[in-house]
Amino acid sequence: MTRPDGASVRARLTTPHIEYSTLEPHRELPRELLAGVVFGAAYARHQDPRCVRVGLEPLVGRGIVELWRAAGAVRMGFNGEVRYAADGSHLAGAIELDERDFGSLAAAARAAYAALRRFQGASAYPHLLRVWNYFDGINRGSGDEERYKQFCLGRAAGLEVGSARALPAATAIGRRDGSTILQVYWLAGRAPGVPLENPRQLSAYRYPRQYGPSPPSFSRAMLVGGRLLMISGTASILGHASRHPENLRAQIDETLANLASVLQRAATVSPAIEPALGAGSLLKIYLRDAAAVHEVDALLRERLHPGVAYMILAADICRRELLVEIDCLHGGG
Repeated sequence: MTRPDGASVRARLTTPHIEYSTLEPHRELPRELLAGVVFGAAYARHQDPRCVRVGLEPLVGRGIVELWRAAGAVRMGFNGEVRYAADGSHLAGAIELDERDFGSLAAAARAAYAALRRFQGASAYPHLLRVWNYFDGINRGSGDEERYKQFCLGRAAGLEVGSARALPAATAIGRRDGSTILQVYWLAGRAPGVPLENPRQLSAYRYPRQYGPSPPSFSRAMLVGGRLLMISGTASILGHASRHPENLRAQIDETLANLASVLQRAATVSPAIEPALGAGSLLKIYLRDAAAVHEVDALLRERLHPGVAYMILAADICRRELLVEIDCLHGGG
């Protein structure tokens, strides 16, 4: 029997630790970080390969930075369009491409995901765990030309999707900054995660043709290291149909029910996962109507355990009728 090397053992035992914290403006990221994700209108590229700036305006949680803590010494650099940082167990990567260089969002998405796939396939971290995607005007266009559907088409082509089992958890959200930059950032690992689906929803990769020429290429959640649950962008969808149009309160309740369903599913797979949101849960709430922020904030304080940390961001959602979307990080090392 081949004895596992030290790196593979660490990959199985180490779980990423992600937290919400504050960081002084323009301060350099600490060396012990894999990534730092900053939200705000002052979106700009950054020389530090670990820094991701997303042009979504914080409505609640201004000044919060999402910090991905490293489990060991960090090695960072650039490989073509890919920026990366790795700690021996996990890798954080990012690509930012200008749609104008490719002629369309679909072509830019295909190029970004092809670069991601090639880079990860040649790296020591071949297992794609969680991806975030941000681009402007997600609902612009009609029918199959809607930009979200075109993004899904390009993503699937770039990934060369062949097996639903290999799909990461993911979020795709619309910025409103007029920028032509497609942002993709992700977490990958030496060891695979466990993809999970929501019993209340049809798997996104099995959506019927009405949702576009290529179904969305993601799993509902990814269990990493048995202790961290990374839940994809989740909205008021039951089966594959949107629920409660024009009713923000009902959409939030349906979304929270979907998150609870995924958490309960994960707890049956790993005893380390708490089956409900609580201390150690981090939420990003994407809200279409910024004027509703006080109503939403009050509702969340009423519905959520006080230990749940969250930010609310002004954003567009992948379906026009959806008013809110939530992604979640739960547990961790």
